[in-house]
Amino acid sequence: MKKTLFAITAAAALSFASATFAQTKLTIANWLPPSHPLVSEVIVPMAQKISEVTGGEVTASMLPAPLGPPPAQFDLAANGVADITFGVQGYNAGRFKTTNLAELPFLGNSSEAISVAYWRTYEKMLFKAGEYDKVKVLAVFTHGPGEIFLKKGDVTAVDVLKGQKLRTGGGFVNQIVAQLGAVPVEGPSSKAYELLSQGVADGILFPFESVNSFKLIPELNEAITVPGGLYNTSFFIVMNKAKWRSLTPKQQAEIDSVTGEALARMAGQMWDRADAKGLEAMKGKIKISPATDEQLTAWKKALQPAIDAQIEAVSKTGIDGKAAHALFMSELATASK
Repeated sequence: MKKTLFAITAAAALSFASATFAQTKLTIANWLPPSHPLVSEVIVPMAQKISEVTGGEVTASMLPAPLGPPPAQFDLAANGVADITFGVQGYNAGRFKTTNLAELPFLGNSSEAISVAYWRTYEKMLFKAGEYDKVKVLAVFTHGPGEIFLKKGDVTAVDVLKGQKLRTGGGFVNQIVAQLGAVPVEGPSSKAYELLSQGVADGILFPFESVNSFKLIPELNEAITVPGGLYNTSFFIVMNKAKWRSLTPKQQAEIDSVTGEALARMAGQMWDRADAKGLEAMKGKIKISPATDEQLTAWKKALQPAIDAQIEAVSKTGIDGKAAHALFMSELATASK
């Protein structure tokens, strides 16, 4: 009788311990080198924070090999192939229109400020467009201001970009390139070196960070810096919705506390640090020239119709594009202080 009672008690204790230490394991898909700062300084710390705030009840780990190319990342999460993915909305041409607001030229020189403003605008208004209904959005953010990098050209000429084949990541930046007389050569950032080294592209629009991270400095000779950036690229970090719903309300609240604005801010801070590092790395190797007043005047005039069209396109999602843009600019002014 005592042995039976002991066995029942032990089994109950074991069952209780198992329930107490039950752990939900999340998988994270990755398509970038592990050393890329987006991985090492955003995605990995995010996983660590998720484990910390949930007391180890929810853990997240990177998968050892890519599950698909960059354009497939959003659907990998939506379809549950991976629990968490990150990527660039522009790699899915025409799919996301609310990103237009964060990719406009001349927005600002701080990725942190733009990313925080972007998240706040998403949370208050852009989510109503329904573009992310199939997933749980953990963050939206942008990289640092996009600059112009060329193999050669008269960097003081207003039409310096005319006829130049420039690698782009897709989205609105393709229109910017075309509007300024260049030829967009679309491809993911992981293909940038190949496009430049093989002569497929004559230059690239990139933030300072990416030129350094993707080891493009030897392939480029000239840079033109644009106040506020000539463009920005929007990123997402998303989670499979069914997996999110499988978590307890307490776990969801804990994860929300380290994602959303906090994660967008962390990503923006990373890009700002990485841009400073990238700029330092190219000194003495790439000639860096600020855009002239004549260039800025001509470029702003040439791009204004496209900017207006991008804002109007947001309205096609069912939300007021002009109101969303006004909100974004208001949040940007606040975040920049």
